[in-house]
Amino acid sequence: MTARALVAVTFVSLALLSRAQEPATVNSTSSISREVKEIFDKSAKAVVKIRGTDEHGDLSGTGFFIDPAGMLYTAFSVGGDTENLTVEIDGKKYPARVMIADMRSGIAILKADIATPALPIGKSEGLEVATPVMTIGFPFDLPETPSFGMIAGFDRKFLDRYFSTTHVRVNVPTQRGEAGAPLLNFKGEVIGILVSSIDSSACYALPIDAAEKIRNDFVRFGEARHGWIGIEVTQAEKPVEGSRAAMAQIMQDTPAFGSGVQTGDILLEIGKTKVHEPEDVIDASFFITAGETVPIVVLRGNEKITFEIQSTFHPLSNHGPSAATLTPKQGIPLQLDSSTRRTP
Repeated sequence: MTARALVAVTFVSLALLSRAQEPATVNSTSSISREVKEIFDKSAKAVVKIRGTDEHGDLSGTGFFIDPAGMLYTAFSVGGDTENLTVEIDGKKYPARVMIADMRSGIAILKADIATPALPIGKSEGLEVATPVMTIGFPFDLPETPSFGMIAGFDRKFLDRYFSTTHVRVNVPTQRGEAGAPLLNFKGEVIGILVSSIDSSACYALPIDAAEKIRNDFVRFGEARHGWIGIEVTQAEKPVEGSRAAMAQIMQDTPAFGSGVQTGDILLEIGKTKVHEPEDVIDASFFITAGETVPIVVLRGNEKITFEIQSTFHPLSNHGPSAATLTPKQGIPLQLDSSTRRTP
């Protein structure tokens, strides 16, 4: 076969291969579009526009109902320090009131006294990078708008500043008015709440498991109960039993003080959370509820020891400072902190 004939055969083969792949690509794209539309059609009725006023004037955002009695989630930036709140359903406005506004998690829970549709709550634990997701919001005060993307990462900090718990980074661009929108999986379940944007090219969502912790606190106690035990953790020189988290300080006049925990102990577990790195205590500490007894598992030498410590309110919660005073480099912050030490 001549070189010219070989080139001709190659071009024909590539053309046939391209044509063979075209239907599969078209079918795949159509399938995704169909799924997104189905989720949007099913979920949009439970997503509402929220209006209110704050010190800067009128504002609008997004929220979504989580039960048929008018309870809804939104972002703290929408419902935190806002007055004259209303939710808009089918062009009608209904008054809403704040049940809880939690700056540390970045969310608020509102209540409207009407019967409502509700979105099903999923699980954020076990989510993976590249999982397809979608949101429904009200950008720039426009009608409800779907957006499609995927999970881009799971971050505990942004620009060296730590979140209060791991946030889901989503490569969905968000606009003004979309704070508080639900992050949905392809079952139509809520797996997060949009709480902040990243240069309009992506956004962060609070995992729904973290939001549900706040809601469970509200149901049980009428408030968010962020807890702590008062131990400062730093990185050990080498991993021991899979953990590099070492006790750096047992803070005075805290629940851990006098509990038996010692500096140098290797931290293995806080409650139900396994600890491998110092940063793991960020998530573990977020789920500590003030007033509850927390099992702490440490390794001292070759011995595993479990301590039962009754937590108290976190110094950065709305209950004011505890007897122990936090320095700027300590604590899991209400506002973001660039410290390398962690304090549950």
